Amino acid sequence: MSLLEVITQTQADAEAAEAGYADRIEVVADVRAGGLSPDPRVVAGLRRVTSLPIRVVLRARGGFRTTGPELDRLRRVAAEHADAGAGGFVFGFLEAAGAVDTAATAKLAAAVAPLPWTFHRAVDNAACPDEAWRAIEDLPGLDGVLTAGSPRGVDAGMEALLRRAASYAPLMLVGGGLRRKHVAVLAAAGVDAFHVGAAVRRRGVSGAPVVDAALVREWRALVDASPCL
Repeated sequence: MSLLEVITQTQADAEAAEAGYADRIEVVADVRAGGLSPDPRVVAGLRRVTSLPIRVVLRARGGFRTTGPELDRLRRVAAEHADAGAGGFVFGFLEAAGAVDTAATAKLAAAVAPLPWTFHRAVDNAACPDEAWRAIEDLPGLDGVLTAGSPRGVDAGMEALLRRAASYAPLMLVGGGLRRKHVAVLAAAGVDAFHVGAAVRRRGVSGAPVVDAALVREWRALVDASPCL
């Protein structure tokens, strides 16, 4: 069964994602910074208007490093998000040299347990992505890795994604510049989870991009028509 996850920021986004038959939403603030933690009140508002599973980004600032005080704040806010209706989280950290910060990541994983979590695109920005995948694959609670194969997006990362799918397809949630032409190729390699943001947005009446239910339905049909191996 393929999974389609849609990035959301507002109640209208969440309603459109559900109307378009998405499987799950990822809730973020400040998309231009790569996605930061939203206010728990936003998550509570989304929980009121959608029955879809909600994953919330736990990230205090742009980049992929964290500090002890930041991590403590994220642990506290994770509890607030869970109380507000989050069913899982999205996080992951790198050390200064570019290796996975397994200590910080495992600490936050323990704090959110027993809820599942996704390691986000920090993996694409690691100094050695192959080593990063090996470092995270057995972390407790991990059930997905958001990846484009490259910091520059899926187009640039396709070769790496296809190579990595041989070992990690069940964990891969592909997103980050994902385009329609990519889906069948990835599905043929065994990837069955896809993550979209801009691809399902149109300009709203205010001029800001909003999730469009019709576009989500088109992606739903595309994902469902591309059976995995």
